[in-house]
Amino acid sequence: MPHIGLITLVVRDYDAAIAFYTGKVGFELVEDTDLGDGKRWVVVAPNGATDTRVLLAKAKGERQTCIIGDQTGGRVGFFLNTDDFSRDHARMTNAGVRFLEAPRHEPYVTVAVFEDLYGNKWDLLELKAMPPKNLVSH
Repeated sequence: MPHIGLITLVVRDYDAAIAFYTGKVGFELVEDTDLGDGKRWVVVAPNGATDTRVLLAKAKGERQTCIIGDQTGGRVGFFLNTDDFSRDHARMTNAGVRFLEAPRHEPYVTVAVFEDLYGNKWDLLELKAMPPKNLVSH
């Protein structure tokens, strides 16, 4: 079955991005391979994630540099699911992650938007079980 293995985030600096994602968001460094000529293959992922990972790609040239921090046109473009919102929100806040709003508690999710070091917007989400459709009243 197909699945998304990597998404790319264009970054200004490999080491700063690694430090942010591993030190503040709580990801693990999966791979950091020198490809020569200043290029590296840098992959991070949430601890324990085995399927979807993030490739940190250093911008090359003006066109790529211009999109750093705005890869989704100002929209939330990345969604980090958690099984314990309170734990991870507190840990990330204490580590210096900038949340743009207070946590929202909706019937189906607890969520808060945060920015990465370049301004890309992420949702931190704890999904709640939804009742079966036949039990939902209208």
